[in-house]
Amino acid sequence: MLIITRNDKDYGPYDEMTVARFVEEGKLLLNDKARDTNGGAQDTIKTYLDRAGIHPNIKHHGSITQQLGHIGSAFIFPKEEISRSRLLDDTRLLILAIVGLSLSVIMLLPIGGWLVFYIVSLYFATIWGLFFFHFFRTRQVKVKTTVTLFFMTQLAVFIIFSGLNSFNFFYIFTQSPFPVNIIGFIAGVGLTEEFAKMIPLLILARRSKEPLLPQTLVYYGLMSGIAFGVFEGVQYQTTVNIQADYTTAFVLNIARLTSLPFLHALFSGICGYFTAFARLYPRYRKSLYTLAIAVPAILHGLYDSFAGVFYPAALAIAFLCVLLLMAYLRKSSNFQAHLRN
Repeated sequence: MLIITRNDKDYGPYDEMTVARFVEEGKLLLNDKARDTNGGAQDTIKTYLDRAGIHPNIKHHGSITQQLGHIGSAFIFPKEEISRSRLLDDTRLLILAIVGLSLSVIMLLPIGGWLVFYIVSLYFATIWGLFFFHFFRTRQVKVKTTVTLFFMTQLAVFIIFSGLNSFNFFYIFTQSPFPVNIIGFIAGVGLTEEFAKMIPLLILARRSKEPLLPQTLVYYGLMSGIAFGVFEGVQYQTTVNIQADYTTAFVLNIARLTSLPFLHALFSGICGYFTAFARLYPRYRKSLYTLAIAVPAILHGLYDSFAGVFYPAALAIAFLCVLLLMAYLRKSSNFQAHLRN
């Protein structure tokens, strides 16, 4: 005699012939769980029936036409479920459609040149944005504010890198041999780029009608970094990358759309963390604002410096950025208690 287990519920006991009949009628499956009433170990129905020398022949429910008629057209084309109102209510489906089909829609547009690179970069930025929104959003996060900050960052970056960045004396050190070039990459590249991404965060924090949580500004920092990554990605794809051979250019273009914008997001996410604390605890704002720009600038500069001479070290720095951001968020409450005292 067998006891059948389905969804953690026991049924039976049934003798083997009865179980075989249930299988033939489709009421039980051969891989359903079963155990012998005499204390045998739990196994599949098929195992027990094979031991008994019973091989059930599952019956067909009529011909293909009869089976389709029984299944019904609503199972094949559920028109009510795909109605407009139901689609708009299903957030997961909308996100899936945006991620999966946006680039296909872009292919229909009569665009070319620089605009193609920009729109494709926006597509990947949208994917990153959805990822960050899912994992980092708080009750204070607003979609409208996210979009505004994204394009505000791009405007700030465009203005600064249209010529203002040339006023940074330390850029000349980026052409020096390693390790002297670390000075240029930290004080020139890192400091300038992280300050450009920090400007929208400062504006957002200043205009906010309530104190922003550290994780809120981390989220907006991540989005600011992605916005910068779009600008830089287009810049490199239309200048440096096109001069490389096909394979190298392909890898570099993919990196500029995926990993490197993520790195910029990490840098500015860290900036957002310290900026939030500077706003929450103004007595310490001098040191916290200094950390907000110095920590990501140093990490940024070190990454760029080692990327050209020993890339595994650059990857280690990138991974350290992930660890730092996660550790900062985990210790956020403890840090707040410490600053309140």
